[in-house]
Amino acid sequence: MDLHGAAVIPGLIDSHGHMRGLGALLESRDLRHVKSIAEIASYISQQASSRQAGEWITARNWDQANWGDRFPTSADLDRATTAHPVYLTRVDGHAGWVNSRALELAGIGDDTPDPPGGRILRDAAGHATGILIDRAQSLVGSKIPPAPAAQIKRQLELAARECARLGLTGVHDAGVSARELQAYRELIAEGKLPVRVWAMIGGDGALWREYLAKGPETGDHLTVSAIKLMADGALGSRGAAMWQPYSDDKTNSGLLITSRETIERVAREAAAKGFQVCTHAIGDRANRIVLDAYAAALGGKNDKRFRIEHAQIVALPDFKMFAGNSVIAAIQSTHATSDMRWAERRLGPDRVAGAYAWRRFLALGVPVANGSDFPVEEPNPMLGLYAAVTRQDASGQPPGGWMPDQRMSREEALASWTLAGAYAAFEEKLKGSLEPGKLADFLVLDRDIMTVAPADILTARVKMTFLGGKLVHELK
Repeated sequence: MDLHGAAVIPGLIDSHGHMRGLGALLESRDLRHVKSIAEIASYISQQASSRQAGEWITARNWDQANWGDRFPTSADLDRATTAHPVYLTRVDGHAGWVNSRALELAGIGDDTPDPPGGRILRDAAGHATGILIDRAQSLVGSKIPPAPAAQIKRQLELAARECARLGLTGVHDAGVSARELQAYRELIAEGKLPVRVWAMIGGDGALWREYLAKGPETGDHLTVSAIKLMADGALGSRGAAMWQPYSDDKTNSGLLITSRETIERVAREAAAKGFQVCTHAIGDRANRIVLDAYAAALGGKNDKRFRIEHAQIVALPDFKMFAGNSVIAAIQSTHATSDMRWAERRLGPDRVAGAYAWRRFLALGVPVANGSDFPVEEPNPMLGLYAAVTRQDASGQPPGGWMPDQRMSREEALASWTLAGAYAAFEEKLKGSLEPGKLADFLVLDRDIMTVAPADILTARVKMTFLGGKLVHELK
């Protein structure tokens, strides 16, 4: 093919995304940039007007940072509807905002105790506010009727097509269920999965036991060889587990969701059976607990390629533990540019030095695999490449970048989205670079992102996406 001088790069690998979450978002409204509680309430009111009473209304990606960092309440949603239960997921996925009808259906009252690993936010008078943090979300979420198989399959297909359009040839799906795996297999059989999925089993449950008994599953389009654990919550909803209280909430140090003992047990099981462990850890306390558990199971340098997902706030002495135990840092560069608006307010000047500190990992030789955590962030990898090399938002702020000493070079950024992602899945001999003998997963771009002005990376478009030499997307 004569590409008339167009730039060609390896297919990009998002090392941490949520495919079904993306598909569900594509079917609904993204609340990410909504600037007021009133606008969200207006949207819910519109939805209620076209639905039968009692039908659940769900959406995701609200962010209280868009309206002054004040958490909303159930009363805000009650103004839109009390005839429908409403459940809205925060942008980080670690908090739910519900109306009074949803609280009633879940049996949540002022005296309902916080569940382990979760928190029901309450006002000064002790009343439940309608905000549920981390595992408290399941109190309401468990009351929402399960999605039919056809919907799961449709959402995964929507997400896969969007990934191909954006230049992703590989996605590490961070926490899948048995029903999602079945949907993937059906899509593969029908030739409708234009992306390669490396799936992490979602938690220490029946599906994990099933795979421990039979071993990893490896395929051309679907590989299941890892388990995803959750050590803590998220920084934006103040659920990330910290050693010291939040600088802007002196009564709160976050939440531990999974114990060190459980993480170590799963790590030992996985190491013995050829699986990887990928544990979500955002706060400095959570990162250290996971590192300690991994170290106990791994015993130093190894080639098990265990991962910490996000690795967001790390105490400065703990960075060396990643290198000492061969732990991969699976980071998301756009988290830094989204969170920089308020991160130092949460952390204070001392802790922020170990936050989103990619160069600290690279200087120690720690592999850094990049991703987006979509639909928490937008799935476009060009946004992640731009954030990695500039540490600025789309308007170029702040000048010079936020904590600019932690920026990546363009070569490092591209590697974090290609070869590092392949390495993080034991696939570096198959993908991640343009070499004879590797899979022909590659992109044709409308510009050379390695030479254009940094701001022009943001608007780069994928002209063609090839998976195994087959054209799976073409810009019309």
